[in-house]
Amino acid sequence: MKPEILNRIALLHRLLSRMTLGFVAGALTVLTFPPFSLLLLVPVAYSALFVGLRDLSFGRAFLVGWAFGLGQFGFGISWIAESFYVEGERFGAMAIPAVAGLSAGLAIFPAIAAALFAEIARRGALGNLLACLLFATFWTVAEWLRGHVLTGFPWILASYALVDYAALRQPAAWVGSYGLSFLTVFVAALPVAAVMASGRQRLTISLMALAGIATMWAVGTLRLQSDTEQPPGVELRIVQGNVPQEEKWAPENREATFARYLELSTQPGDFDVLLWPETAFPGFLDEDTEARARIAAALPDGRVLLTGVPDRVPSEDGTRYFNTVQAFDETGEILTGYAKHHLVPFGEYVPFRGWLPIERLTAGLGDFTPGLGPRTLALPGVPLVAVAICYEIIFPGHVVDDLFRPEWIFNATNDAWFGTSIGPEQHLASARMRAVEEGLPVIRAANTGISAVIDASGEIVARLDTGETGIIDASLPSARPPTLYASFGDWMLLALILASWSWAMAPMRRLTTAA
Repeated sequence: MKPEILNRIALLHRLLSRMTLGFVAGALTVLTFPPFSLLLLVPVAYSALFVGLRDLSFGRAFLVGWAFGLGQFGFGISWIAESFYVEGERFGAMAIPAVAGLSAGLAIFPAIAAALFAEIARRGALGNLLACLLFATFWTVAEWLRGHVLTGFPWILASYALVDYAALRQPAAWVGSYGLSFLTVFVAALPVAAVMASGRQRLTISLMALAGIATMWAVGTLRLQSDTEQPPGVELRIVQGNVPQEEKWAPENREATFARYLELSTQPGDFDVLLWPETAFPGFLDEDTEARARIAAALPDGRVLLTGVPDRVPSEDGTRYFNTVQAFDETGEILTGYAKHHLVPFGEYVPFRGWLPIERLTAGLGDFTPGLGPRTLALPGVPLVAVAICYEIIFPGHVVDDLFRPEWIFNATNDAWFGTSIGPEQHLASARMRAVEEGLPVIRAANTGISAVIDASGEIVARLDTGETGIIDASLPSARPPTLYASFGDWMLLALILASWSWAMAPMRRLTTAA
């Protein structure tokens, strides 16, 4: 063979080897997230990508980063396929292509981060420390973009590897989940950077990795030990009906579903607020006088029900449908409500409906209309509450109305779509991070999935697991004072990145000044 052909074969083999390494490393990240939370795999996965990108061209680095993302999302969001089999005859054939296509699309974000990192690292004479900082910066920017572009999908962020570690998740109260991702990836890349370094720099970077972990742990521990406000003295009852998704909307099952929720709600015990999950009532409750009368009979005097229900409103353009949480008092009268504003593409509406001949995966008469945004509800005898319906809880900084801060967050959800997969555990992880970021307890009511009481530090106080039918009776945990992230949002991420680069570049500026 000609030398040029041999060189091309060698280059192709090298690229395929790096892409394979990237795919495996990406797949390993799934084991760092709940329910696995294998923390030691965090430096293994991100260090493998960091090393695999060195000395690559922009295009080749893009492919390696894309392979990493394909491994991460291909395994990390494989649970989405479960939703297609709820109505398997209609949608089952789409399950694998849909997950593969979504994974390939989401993989573009780490691919762009990898390509930019490799290009700048190759062109510039960066030391190992600055290379780690550059790697973490581009990774975090890619995650932030993934959480905002085309409605956003901030699922399995790098920081969620720390959710099950009480002290390590607390820095999110200052810098949010994206900022914690930056710290996680930066510290994760330092060990391999130390191995690649030599002499005194190797020791410096090694000590820096240890110092980073120790600082995050110490800061988190201090927050956990800080004083909290007194609990508000409100008793909650969460009902998890555990109705199979394929049965929920069948007309013949409507009465049995409603009766199940009423029976669970009236079990012995005292409560101030009764919480039902997303679309717990399979119909338009505000229009059903008989159903509201039965709810009134089940509610003790002075008590309030918050329940997920579909809603419809006539308009000039026809009937508009909303996915809502509505509040009812002991007379069965509606007090107030909230309409979900961050809808699930193809689940609650079809984007570009005029062009795409695709049906919604969920039952219903038409696409849902988005609500106006985060809202704080004021209810009699109940602390101010924010509502996030299902998918909305995954969006950092977009759950609470900044003008009227609540004292707790109610997350009404339905993870029955995803069976016993890892999806509900990942969803719960997002809710726990929102609690830390906002300094507010999060109370989850799931049809099935995981119902839980989460305190303001992200600790699970009580839970009902997937597939369980029952109730949780618990006191509402206390809120913490507004966190820095709650006050300034993702500006804290920008401040963290700028401060980190200023700190890292300081020695170079001193050398320039001395010269």
